[in-house]
Amino acid sequence: MEKLTEKEISPLPSLDVWEDDVLSRYPEPGTEKAKEEFRVYNDDENNPVREFYRLNHTYQTYGNVLAKKANFLQFDKKEMPWWSAMEYLNTLVDESDPDISLDQLQHLLQTSEAIRADGHPDWFVLTGFIHDLGKVLCLFGEPQWNVVGDTFPVGCKFSDKIVYPEFFAANPDSYDERYNTKYGVYTHKCGLENVHMSWGHDEYLYHITKDYLPEEALYMIRYHSFYSQHREKAYDHLLNAHDQEMFKWVDKFNPYDLYSKSPKPPVVSELKPYYEDLIAKYLPATVKL
Repeated sequence: MEKLTEKEISPLPSLDVWEDDVLSRYPEPGTEKAKEEFRVYNDDENNPVREFYRLNHTYQTYGNVLAKKANFLQFDKKEMPWWSAMEYLNTLVDESDPDISLDQLQHLLQTSEAIRADGHPDWFVLTGFIHDLGKVLCLFGEPQWNVVGDTFPVGCKFSDKIVYPEFFAANPDSYDERYNTKYGVYTHKCGLENVHMSWGHDEYLYHITKDYLPEEALYMIRYHSFYSQHREKAYDHLLNAHDQEMFKWVDKFNPYDLYSKSPKPPVVSELKPYYEDLIAKYLPATVKL
């Protein structure tokens, strides 16, 4: 990949812009926000979301995913207590963005507290709290389009149900006969455990936590941004029966991820002891990033 410019590394003013775009595409039934409540970018040439997906769809190749796994799954960048890692995530906040009122930690606590209030198991609460920790990839120099964004399989034909599908025309895998057919390197209903997903915070955190959390939690973490499947069913031909059953948990998780945010900040100091105990119950003392 050629050397990227600063604008190509960070086309979005903040990572929350991508999440707002998801909300505008998938509003909660019955509580749709007015369009004016979202960030609006009328000029397509200067639309950061559009540029973000142009870059994402151009560079998220099968080779890119394998290279990122070989690099980041060594977990040799940092090691720290989990709570310290959550605080480290807060350095992603872009104070120049007037729409950002809560930091990453507060957003995550809103998600987990909503899950907790509904009486779900404590591992579900913990999943809500840590599910975006993989965004620390940005702090290791990864461009935004290799950290957030709708996720999708690589190594097979890109679905037209993925947002801005026209941008895959610039992806070299679209012209590689190994990867541009319906199944590509996969087989019918081979199961997602055999599928390489586009690289980002979901896949990264899955590998960090896969030896510690229940399988239901791991599906939530790994596939919560796989909108072309859990909203459009675009990849049913790759999912096996077990995947279909486990995706019910992804469906349970996503409303909390998308719709639990509010301007009222949680009191972090009051919640910290509970979450430190919860982390200690399921996870090792430190996280290797």
